[in-house]
Amino acid sequence: MALTTEFLDAVAVIAERSSDPLTLPWPMPGNLGGWVSFNTFAEWRAFMLQFGLHGGIPDIVTAKFARAHKLHLLAWVDFDLIKAGELVALTTLELAVTDCYGIKERDRRRRLIDEKAKQKKRVPTDREERWAEQLPLADLLKFMVTHDGLTDDQVPMNRRCGPAATVVKRLTGEVRPSLAEIRNKLAHGYPFDGWPQSGLLELVRDLIEYAYRDIVSRGADLFSLRRPFDAMALG
Repeated sequence: MALTTEFLDAVAVIAERSSDPLTLPWPMPGNLGGWVSFNTFAEWRAFMLQFGLHGGIPDIVTAKFARAHKLHLLAWVDFDLIKAGELVALTTLELAVTDCYGIKERDRRRRLIDEKAKQKKRVPTDREERWAEQLPLADLLKFMVTHDGLTDDQVPMNRRCGPAATVVKRLTGEVRPSLAEIRNKLAHGYPFDGWPQSGLLELVRDLIEYAYRDIVSRGADLFSLRRPFDAMALG
C-alpha cells in the first residue's frame, strides 16, 4: 500500500506524543559521516518523502519499497523500526536486481559452463548447474557494476555528496561490509547492529531506479528530475 495522506495524518497524530529530537547518521555534501536532526514530525516527514520511487517501476517492487518507507516514517514513534525498514529496503533491492539482471546473469553463467564443458568434451556437472541457477544478491550487485555500467557518478546520492562519495566498491565487495553483507547480517540476527546504516534508504532508491532506468526515465537524467536535497528538512 502506498504512502497515503490518511496514513501520514494518522502517524502525525501519534507523533505528537514524541517530544525528543530524532537524530541519525546520513551522508551530507562534503561530509559522508554527517548527522541530521529533526525536532518535529513535519520535518521528518518532509525529509523522508524525498526518497519515494519514480513511477514506471513494477508495482510489486514499488509496494515492497513502500513498506520500507513506512517503517522509516514510523521510526519517529519508535526508532527501532528503522532497522526493520532497512531490512525490507534491502529485500526490495534484491527483488529488483533479480528481476532486472537475473536472467542475464544466469545466461552468462550458462555460456561459461557450456564453453568449459565443450572444451573438456563433457556435459556440465551438477555443481555447475547449481551455480548457474543460484544467484545471490552479492553477485547481482556486482553485475550492476561489471556488466551494466554502474559508476559512482551515476548514483544520485554520490553526486549529491561530492566526489569523495562512493558506493560501487560496496556493491562489488571491495569495501566491507558490502551491501550484501549488511543485508545478510540484518536477516540473520547480527547482535551488534544497533544504529541505522547511513543513507541506506536513499541508496536503495537510487540503485532500484538505476536498474529500471530505461522504463523510468526513457533516457532522461534521473538526478536532474530530483528536487534538491531539502536543507529545510534537516532542522
